[in-house]
Parts: sequence; C-alpha cells; structure tokens
Amino acid sequence: MTDTLQTRYRVTGMDCAACAAKIETAVRRMPGVSDVAVSATAGSMTVRHGPDADLAALEKKVAGLGYGAKRAAAAPEPGHIHGHDHDHAHGHDHEHHDHDHGGHAGDRAEAHDHGHAHGPEIAGLHGHDHELSEGPWWKSPKGLLTIASGLGLVAAYVVGKLVPGVERWAYEAAMLIGLVPIARRAVMAALAGIPFTIEMLMTIAAVGAVLIGAGEEGATVVFLFLVGELLEGVAAGKARDSIRALTKLVPRTALVETEGTTREVPAESLAVGAVVLVRPGERVPADGVILSGESAIDESPVSGESVPVRKGPEDTVFAGTVNGDAALRIRVTAAAADNTIARVVKLVEEAQESKAPTERFIDRFSRYYTPGVVVAAALVAVVPPLAFGGAWSEWIYKGLAILLIGCPCALVISTPAAIAASLSNGARRGLLLKGGAVLENIGRVTAVALDKTGTLTAGKPQVTDVIGPDPREVLRVAAALETGSSHPLAVAILARAAADGVEPARVREAKALGGKGVTGVVDGVEAFLGSPKEAAARATLDADMQARIDALNHEGKTVSVLVVGGVLAGALAMRDEPRPDAKAGLAALKNAGLRTVMLTGDNRRAAEAVGRELGIEVRAELLPQDKQRIVGELQGDGHRVAKVGDGINDAPALAAAHVGIAMGGGTDVALETADAAVLHGRVMDIAEMIALSRRTMANIRQNIAIALGLKAVFLVTTIVGITGLWPAILADTGATVLVTANAMRLLRAPR
Repeated sequence: MTDTLQTRYRVTGMDCAACAAKIETAVRRMPGVSDVAVSATAGSMTVRHGPDADLAALEKKVAGLGYGAKRAAAAPEPGHIHGHDHDHAHGHDHEHHDHDHGGHAGDRAEAHDHGHAHGPEIAGLHGHDHELSEGPWWKSPKGLLTIASGLGLVAAYVVGKLVPGVERWAYEAAMLIGLVPIARRAVMAALAGIPFTIEMLMTIAAVGAVLIGAGEEGATVVFLFLVGELLEGVAAGKARDSIRALTKLVPRTALVETEGTTREVPAESLAVGAVVLVRPGERVPADGVILSGESAIDESPVSGESVPVRKGPEDTVFAGTVNGDAALRIRVTAAAADNTIARVVKLVEEAQESKAPTERFIDRFSRYYTPGVVVAAALVAVVPPLAFGGAWSEWIYKGLAILLIGCPCALVISTPAAIAASLSNGARRGLLLKGGAVLENIGRVTAVALDKTGTLTAGKPQVTDVIGPDPREVLRVAAALETGSSHPLAVAILARAAADGVEPARVREAKALGGKGVTGVVDGVEAFLGSPKEAAARATLDADMQARIDALNHEGKTVSVLVVGGVLAGALAMRDEPRPDAKAGLAALKNAGLRTVMLTGDNRRAAEAVGRELGIEVRAELLPQDKQRIVGELQGDGHRVAKVGDGINDAPALAAAHVGIAMGGGTDVALETADAAVLHGRVMDIAEMIALSRRTMANIRQNIAIALGLKAVFLVTTIVGITGLWPAILADTGATVLVTANAMRLLRAPR
C-alpha cells in the first residue's frame, strides 16, 4: 500500500465520543477511504485513503453532520494509523511500535517538506483551533443557537399569555428555531448510514410532542438539549485546553545569533544548528545544548519539578523551560515540530485517538443499546393502548420520554472523557502513556522489573570515597591526570574535584594505558592512577589498603589507586549511585502491592550492593535474552509485568512484558519505542503512573454507574407517570455533565 496517503484534519464542534463515532462511521463509508481515527478530545481526525479519494466531498460530508474540518497535512504513510495499533494483543504491541517509529520519522520529514505542516500547527496549535473554537461560548454557533432558542421560548411564553389562542403555535414556532438544525444533522447522519443518533431521537420526540399537543414541552426539551450540548462542548474544551496549555509554554520569538549580531525571529522558524541567546527570565525557545553560560533552569512548567536545575555548557535544555539568572547561548537540536513539547502533544493526541478496551466495549454496547431503546419506546407507546385500552396520548408521551432517557451520550462519553483527562494530566507531569489500552493495562500490573543502569541509578559514576592522608591532594593529582578525558570515571573524578573546590595540578606527558589507567608527570614527579592490580606492580599495597579495596569492591564500587613517585599515595572509589528518589519510588511500588525485581547485565557484586541499599530483589549478569526469559517466568507465575528500561538494549524484555515503560530525558527512543515513557527519569513516577491508571479506572466505573443509574431511575419514574419529557432530557444532559465533570477531576489529580 505504498500509494496510501494519510491526511490529518482539525475537527471542530465535537463534544463527545458519540460525535467522533458519527464522523468515523460516515467518513469510513466514503469511496477511497481505507481507515479513519477520530479523537473528540484532541479535536482531530486522521484519514488513510487512496490517491483517488475525493477529500472535498469528505469535508462536505463532515460539514453536513454539523462539524468543521480543516486539513492539516497529507503524506504517504505505509503503516497503520497509530490510534488502531493498540487494538491488538499486548504481546504484539512492540511490533507496531516499530512501525510507529518509522511513522514518526516520516511525520517529521513531512513537516519539513510541507512547510512545517505539523510544525507551527503543533508547536502553537494555533490557526484553525483559534479561528473556529476559541472565544467566549456565546459567540460560538452552538452558543448563538442556544440563545436564540431560549429567547424564542421566552417570546412564546409572553405571546401565549397575551394571546391565549395562538399559544400552541407560538411554542411550536419557538421549537423549530432549535429543531431545524438538529433535524438537518439527523437526516445527514441517517443518509451517511447512522440512523440512531441523539439528533434523530430528539427530532422524533419533538415531532411526537407536537402531534400529541405537547408543543410547550417539545420547545422546552429542544432548548434543554441545546443547553446540554453547549455544556458538553465547554467540558470537552477543558481537556483540549490542558494540552494546549503545554504548547503555549514555547515562546513565539527567539533571538538568533548571526555573524556576531542578534535578531528576533519566530521561534517556529528556528533551524537545527542555529545559535540562540536566552536572557535571564526568558523561556527557552527550542530544545538545545548550552554552548556557553551557566544558569539555574526552572523546569517546573515541563516537569513539575519545583527546584531549578543548575545547567552549564554541554547540558541539554528543553523548549518552554525558564532561564533563571544568567544569559545562555544555546545550539538548537530540534526544529519546532520536533521539540519535546510538540512531540508530547502529538503523542497525546495520537493516544487519545486510540481506544481503550473498555471504550471499545461501550462503543459496541451502544451500537445495540440505542436501537434497543427505540424499540422499547415504541412498545411502551403502542402496546398499552392496543392491548389494555390505555390512552394513546398518555402512552405515546411516555414512549417519547423513554426515547430521550435512552440517549447513550453519557454512557459513551464515560470512558474517553476520563482517559483524555488522565493522558493530559500525565503529559503535564512527564508521564507519557500511548493510548487508553496502555492506561488501562498499567493499573492492572502486579510486578515491575527494572533495569539498574540509567533507571534505578543515574547511569553516571560518582566518586563516593577519597582515601589518603590528604584527600584534597589525592583529588588534585588524580584530577590532573584525568583532565581532558571523557571516560565516565574521569568525568566523575573531575566533577568531585570541582564540587570540592580543588584546582587540578599541572600535568605533562599524560597518556592513557588501555584498560589499566593513566600516567603523567605532576609537579615533576611521575604519577599513575588506575586499577589496583596495575598499581600493585608499581608500588607496594599494604594489607590495610588491600582490605579497604576489598571492602569497597564488596559495596559494588570501582577503586582507582594513585601512585606518586613509586609510592602509594591514596585511592578513589566510584559507583553509579542510585537516583535520589529510587528508594522512595520502590517503596511506593511495594506499598501499592507490587513485586519489584532488578534485572541487570552488571556484575553481581555491584548489582547486589545497589540492591541492598534500595531493598530490591536482584538478578544480575543477564544478557538481553535472559531479561526476556525472566519477564516470561514472572508472567508464568501469574503476574502482569511492567518492564522499565532505557528502550534500546532492553527491547526483547520490553516487548515480552505486558507494558514496556521507557525511562529517559525526552529522547526520541524514550518517547517512541515503549508503551509509556517517564520523561524525567524519576523512579517515583512509575508509581505515579500506576496510581493514575488506577484512579482513572475507578473514575470510569463511577461514570458508568452515574450514566446507567440515572437512566434506570428516570425509566421507572416515567413509566409510573411521575416524570415527563423535559425531566427525561434533563436526566440525559445532567448525566452527561456529571460524567464529564467527574472525569475532569482527573485533570487535577494529586501529585
């Protein structure tokens, strides 16, 4: 299918999943269309189609249903639409992620080829969204229609009181103000192959009300329906805004350095490799690497981390973070369409297009439920008068009320509203979940297998012990020998010297001895720093020093011995230390009832030392296939397993696990390989992710109970004769608003 094209649309006017389903069904029937994914919460539609598909007719069809569709971009797309990848069993998820990786790369290439089709649009989410759906609710088409319907109802009431003879006609005229657009949408949907829509139920009920002489109630019902739709639209906008708020973090302009001068340019036009100047207090305009300057960077807008992070040359900075106290020169490493925030927004939008298992079940359920309600309403209207001599007007009235009670809106929105709110909440805190299926699965996890290096530990060795009669002198000479080296142990020694305020000595003739250490002339004397074995060949290591080295090795530390002028001068111990929150993060997982295990390829002694400190079961000296086997063993014991790793060397284990979670600082791999990603590399965030999933599933259960519970109550009261038409529509609107409001609580989930 190399000639298959993919076109993405911004769609306005969608309030809930029922709207999305309506558009999806209609578009899927269009000639040349092979696949469609619609997200009401993201306000987007992705269509896969052949080159002969009539996109103008497609847009007209969507407009006929009462929605606005504006094209974002089109490109060849060989893979699946991301939103449907998760429909498959979890064992195969990662095969699809491979497609996704290519898909993302393609999307990015396409963004550049089409004049930043995704770029400005995602980096700012401006243009179409602002043009069609921004502004106060009373200026929107739905708002204006609701106000007109309300005014018509008031006018009918006044006219009815002044001229009682025309009261009925006045109410029917008022009803038509709102009913005509609703009926038009109902007819368009029916022609598109979707007869059982809320608009159709509404039209039947309103026309029925007129026929039995209940025009006043018919007009009231139409007005209440429009109010309900308006409230749904406002609530749906909340979830969209939470993601759009992320995109607003990126400044509109940037100061670019060219030939010694700076000029202001739009941030979305920044090219990779450009050098930008960021002054104190300004937001960083793009992902990049600091070339010069040192400053405290406030990353709280992106990470939620309240403490500013000190950064200097060679450190990475993200778009949208705030520069604290000094000017920085930054080399741009990602274009606007590719910066961390743009990718997060894109991934969340794609995730919202994918359906969770619960959501798919409810979609299937409502497909049979709505026609079932129509049949039940017809039976209530017809059977009592025919079989038991009931009054026709009374039972038709009850049948119409049941028709309105049966509207599945609240039920259909119960799941996607909660999932959209959770995905948005997670994204704001650096917890990326690729879709509803992943969000549901993470909450069901019972065991977590974690990598050591780069996951439980920072992945960078640190000097933990400096041994010698004068520790500062040991550091001064060791730092001199390591100056200029990029070896991780050398970087650790130089970092410790800088932290302790020790100036390295001057060194001559420094050279590295492969796998043994480094030598050089310091203060006119030959010095060596390296492995204890090599040091023992150059100087005598007494029993006391040997015992200390053994003890440090037992703690999982690497020891480098310093020999100066053929005499033992001291030693430095280094270890890849656990992340500051690793212990608390693992404790949180255990408190949530999860089994934790460390899987590492590192040597047993180093792994067990870290395991003892963190209180976690350790499996060490593993090859990638061993990690995969152990994940399989945990699954064999009945566990649902989450595998946490860096997304590259753990690929087999990540694929084997029920859920693969990548740790990383916003890297391509972390964002695009696994099912979920912890952007800020905090172990505590894994527990947060599981807690978010569990809160979401509880919220969904509450929503389904609210939606079905209210319907059941009003069904009984209608048949008994206590409630009528307008309480029925209030019950439906009320349930929808309650369900949406309950789901929106997830946007403010506790940290």
